[in-house]
Amino acid sequence: MNSTGIRPGHPRTRGVRRPLAAACVLLAVGLIAAGCADDEAAGQAPEGWGELTTASVSVAHPPSFRARSDAERDRHNAAEARLTEDGRTVGTLTVQLDFTDADSAEQAAIGAEAGVALGSTLTKQSDVRVEGPEDVRDAKRVDFEFTSGGEGDNPPKGTRVPGVIITGLDTHRKTYAVRIDAAEGALPAADLDRIVESVTVR
Repeated sequence: MNSTGIRPGHPRTRGVRRPLAAACVLLAVGLIAAGCADDEAAGQAPEGWGELTTASVSVAHPPSFRARSDAERDRHNAAEARLTEDGRTVGTLTVQLDFTDADSAEQAAIGAEAGVALGSTLTKQSDVRVEGPEDVRDAKRVDFEFTSGGEGDNPPKGTRVPGVIITGLDTHRKTYAVRIDAAEGALPAADLDRIVESVTVR
């Protein structure tokens, strides 16, 4: 599989035209709330945060995440940022563009689910609204989790890693996927909320 960060114990992908990276980064499954606890505008990066920007999608990330250069990131990712602790990658935020053929957010979600490594548990799929023109605001959220295999700079073997994918179509009717994986306890729930709420599609 094409790995961009944290790997499951036995990585393998199901077929899509360009599989979603199996696990990199950020964010605890099931922790995304309906809205921020404060009044920060949706679609805007909180003060002090960074931002990953691509031709179709932008997303904010906490200052603890470091954006990776073109040379550093996986070739399947249009943008990527990582959270590290003690030399290990414990969280990853990635953006993939045009990763599969789809005519709707529902089909994009099927492609996203197919890109999750075997051995992961798909916990739910739900409707979300992203920022951007009205015709691209409807998107899907896919929640999943897996157990780290402990290889390389991944979290220790056996660490549970929840993940979230926000996926849909941009204004050119091409798919996008914003994926957040993070080891349990590595990313506060409030930060996960803000990351998801910052997703803006063009």
